[in-house]
Amino acid sequence: MDKNHLHVTCAIIEANGLVFAAQRSATMNLPLKWEFPGGKIHPGEEPEVCLKREIFEELGIFISVCEQLPSATHQYEHFSVTLYPFLCTIESGEIVLLEHADLCWLPAAQLRTLDWAEADLPVLERYLSKRSPLFA
Repeated sequence: MDKNHLHVTCAIIEANGLVFAAQRSATMNLPLKWEFPGGKIHPGEEPEVCLKREIFEELGIFISVCEQLPSATHQYEHFSVTLYPFLCTIESGEIVLLEHADLCWLPAAQLRTLDWAEADLPVLERYLSKRSPLFA
């Protein structure tokens, strides 16, 4: 596997008509950009298993994985990333920011107001195009 090509899961967590977004910390790559939280898939790890593990490690919550959305690949200057997005709900727990600087819950129609990591933009657009006009 190309070490400069990352395979990363991400969770689009929905609750009460709102969507969760996390702001990367100042010490992370792409500092202070917003993202759908998740993380790198370990060799041999199933994407859904990775996502549940990463969300627990980053946010301290247990999630239900509901539906996979199309993956999206983005080329940054020094690496590329393929995101594997999943629609999710919170199963249990209270969100604690263990790695991120901030969080927000927004109506889908307001998600574009955030300064997203570039790799998350096609995921965001596919998600928004999938939602019904009433939800978006």
